[in-house]
Parts: sequence; C-alpha cells; structure tokens
Amino acid sequence: MIESNDDTASGFVDDYDDPFAHDPAVQHTLTPLWREAAWAMDWVRLRWSPVFYGVGCARGHGEPVMLIPGFMAGDYLMLELQRWIGRLGYRPFLANIVWNNDCPDKTARSLTQRARRIREESGQRLRVIGHSLGGMLAKSLVQDEPDLFDRVITLGSPFRSMVKAHPAIIGIWDKLKLNQSGVVGRNLHASCGTGHCMCSFVRNMLQPQPRPVAQFAVYSKNDGVADWTSCIEDDSRHNNEVDCTHIGMVFHPEVYRVIARRLAQRVHAGGHRAGHTGTKEEET
Repeated sequence: MIESNDDTASGFVDDYDDPFAHDPAVQHTLTPLWREAAWAMDWVRLRWSPVFYGVGCARGHGEPVMLIPGFMAGDYLMLELQRWIGRLGYRPFLANIVWNNDCPDKTARSLTQRARRIREESGQRLRVIGHSLGGMLAKSLVQDEPDLFDRVITLGSPFRSMVKAHPAIIGIWDKLKLNQSGVVGRNLHASCGTGHCMCSFVRNMLQPQPRPVAQFAVYSKNDGVADWTSCIEDDSRHNNEVDCTHIGMVFHPEVYRVIARRLAQRVHAGGHRAGHTGTKEEET
C-alpha cells in the first residue's frame, strides 16, 4: 500500500464527509465588513438630503413597484424606500416577507404569485427593486416570468455566476441550514442556495437566458458584505456606482437619486446575448 501525506489528497477524503464542501458558485471574499457599522449614517444623510423630499427627482404616474428585501431582512427594512417611492407618484408594494431566510426557490415562487396578482390588479408590468438577495430573487423572477416585469433594479446584489461575499455572511447561511426550525430556514436543505442545487433559482443565477426586461445594477466598492465585482451588469451603461454601505443602500440619498432616474427611464425590449440586460434604453 502506498501512503500519502499530501494535503490535497486528504482534502478529497474530507469531502466524502461533506459533499458540498467546495461550492463552485460561492467564493469567500474579505470585504470590509466592519464598515457596515456605519449604515445608520446613510440614513442620516438621506434625512438631510433634498432627495428625501423628491427635489430634482422624476415623478411616477401610478406605476407598480415591488420591493424585495435582502438576506436576513424583511419588509420593515424597505419601509423608508416604500414611502419615498409613493411620494414620487408610484404605487409601491412590499414583498410580504417577514424574514428572508428561507429556501430562495420557494421564496421566488411565492413572489411570482404576488407579482401576478399585482400585474392583474394594476394592468401594468411591474418595476422591481431588490436589495442584496432580494435583487437575485428579482432576476430569477424575470427569468421565469418575463411578461410580468418592466424592469429590475438591483442594490448590492451578487447575482453574477460567481457569488463573492464575506465569509461571515456565507457562514450564517450555512448555520441556517444546520439549525432549521419552524421560523428559521424551515425549507432549507444541504445544497440549498449553492451551485450544487438543481432548483430553478440556482439555474437562473448560473445560466441566465436572454430576457426582454431592462435590468440595472447599483453597487458600492465600499460594500462590506458583497464584492462589488459580482454585483454589476456586463453592460456598464446599466450600472451605477455609489459610495455607501451594503445595508445603507436602502437609505442612501445617492441610491435614491439613481432609483428615481432608473424608474422613470424609458426602456424597450431589444436583442442581447446571455449575461446582458437585454434592453436598449433612452435617458429621460
């Protein structure tokens, strides 16, 4: 018998005990997580900004806008943005998510049902704003039901094929899968949310197909949770850089200014190749 002390060889043995040890779709990245402690300052800046009162912002005309919160958050975190969008003249809808910690595929199915009801009630395609995981969910919805949506705006969402996030955040997700209960991670399983899963959500993230829906991304290089390089569209015209924290994206005045412009922007379907937004836009 030939024995080996090679670390790589022993790693393969360890993998038999944990078949999901190496996830090709998730990469640990040491983002500046400590900066997230300053998210409250983003909220303060918003309150002191003319943008909070709609100054200089394009107005809506009752178009429906659905807001999807991020990982480990709920509708409560989107309330400020909801009220502001309403003041601009749009008709905002919360996602009816108390705590976004469940199986993303199941959550996406529930959101699809809600989007259908809003579409039927309003008679218009939805504009969707998703924060972090909420933006990934929004892009998955567009893959499955493009006819329901007019556009998607993601805020700090690591939607590209290689998700890059801080190890602490990925660790929380892993802990949820190990400690399921009636409230926390109740529908999660070992491969959930990883590149090993075969569900529609993961497939939509790893292999997005061309869809005639405008898709815009807001990102920050000071994001303490997600690496900004996994939060951008291929077409740079559809990206907007801001300077704020990850959590603060739902409060920062510059983000609100971008949202107002993207919500009002005239868009129409156009040809594209996989990985692009699939739209041509005209600035208002």
